[in-house]
Amino acid sequence: MKGLQALNSLTPRETVAELDRYIIGQADAKRSVAIALRNRWRRQQVEPPLREEIAPKNIIMIGPTGVGKTEIARRLAHLAQSPFLKIEASKFTEVGYVGRDVESMIRDLTQLAVNMVTKEEEEGVRGKAEAMAEERLLELLLPRTPGQQTGMPASAQPDIIPLGYDSGGAKSEEHRSQSTRERFREMLRRGELDDRVVELAVTSSGGSPVVEVFSASGMEDMQSSLQEAFSKFFPKKRQPKKMKVPEALEFLKKEEAERLVDTESVTEKAIRRTEQSGIIFLDEIDKIASRGGSGSGSPEVSREGVQRDLLPIVEGTTVTTKYGPVKTDHILFIASGAFHVCKPSDLVPELQGRFPIRVNLHALGEEEFFRILTEPKNALIKQYTALLATEDIRMVFEEEAIREMARIAVHVNQKTEDIGARRLHTVIERVLDEVSFDASDREDLEFTVTADYVRRQLTDISENEDLSRYIL
Repeated sequence: MKGLQALNSLTPRETVAELDRYIIGQADAKRSVAIALRNRWRRQQVEPPLREEIAPKNIIMIGPTGVGKTEIARRLAHLAQSPFLKIEASKFTEVGYVGRDVESMIRDLTQLAVNMVTKEEEEGVRGKAEAMAEERLLELLLPRTPGQQTGMPASAQPDIIPLGYDSGGAKSEEHRSQSTRERFREMLRRGELDDRVVELAVTSSGGSPVVEVFSASGMEDMQSSLQEAFSKFFPKKRQPKKMKVPEALEFLKKEEAERLVDTESVTEKAIRRTEQSGIIFLDEIDKIASRGGSGSGSPEVSREGVQRDLLPIVEGTTVTTKYGPVKTDHILFIASGAFHVCKPSDLVPELQGRFPIRVNLHALGEEEFFRILTEPKNALIKQYTALLATEDIRMVFEEEAIREMARIAVHVNQKTEDIGARRLHTVIERVLDEVSFDASDREDLEFTVTADYVRRQLTDISENEDLSRYIL
């Protein structure tokens, strides 16, 4: 399986090194997820009878918002080439209440896996699809005389006349020759035919009736299945649509790629990938934890109900999806929460037991903020420098200016709501507001951000707590 094969060369130390390229600090959390990821590969090397008994080591990340919990899980899934779903646990409701049921996350994860495998399979046949699409487009650009296109009535012949074509038909044989076709192929590839318009038969969106089923929990899949069943009885209509050559070529490439991909094989691979390498990130799990004893009918009852519904999914069960049954026994679950007013031990004991690894993430300080702005491969300073370079503006950030932004972000977090590193986005956006607005009109193509400039842009706001709440 592609996702698991990718792990073959990644040791825990290498996984941590990859995570370090994007995420500053949180060494303990990186270490834990790296081990969990490597254990998946190790499990694949174990003989089948014992392999099925080895359960994934699910993780609970404990820490305030904006310290990297979600980013660690997302980058981990990217490294593993695994289907990844982030969802807030607080969005689920107990069975019998209006809202999403917990099984819907497995259906969503499976859909993501299907999309991922489909894209990979289409990539594998891209060359063949491009060649076939090009041939089809040449057929449209080099129309034949009525009756020469097998099965196509004269009324359906393309009405696009190629350059140099004799409408009287005297040169029709010449233009259908291989040399003419090759000449048109070269013109097509050089972009000389990009302004041409051709007519294609495209699928109409209104071909089959829309079936609306109940929106209550558990009904999403039923609605999808019924719509698919009806589409078989009411085939989608194809209608002619005119489009320029580049758009037509892309449309034909996609159509040919879809035709070449084996749907059954995609489904089989997607289900296997979901079961063996899927990762679900359950955010805000602390919001469904009980906060002490309470009477019947209180919100605590519903919170515990959601936990009870989550339990079989995390323990291992089979969920019915429109692609077939999906087993959850070996899906990796990473839960996270701030746990300000409760603790992991407030979860129901059975659910606690399914998350054997607990890792604390630390709040970030000024030094970490400075490193976040500068070190990662996708650092904010690098992002904004690249954005403004598109306007031919060369951005220069002095080190003291970056440290001043980090200091002000920490200061605002302390005075208002602490949103961690997310504060840096609002701070740098505010600092560069003026140059971003004027970039296309500036005559000076170099802009230096100094510490004084940062203070002028931010000090008044950062010192005013009321303004900070609304602007930073």
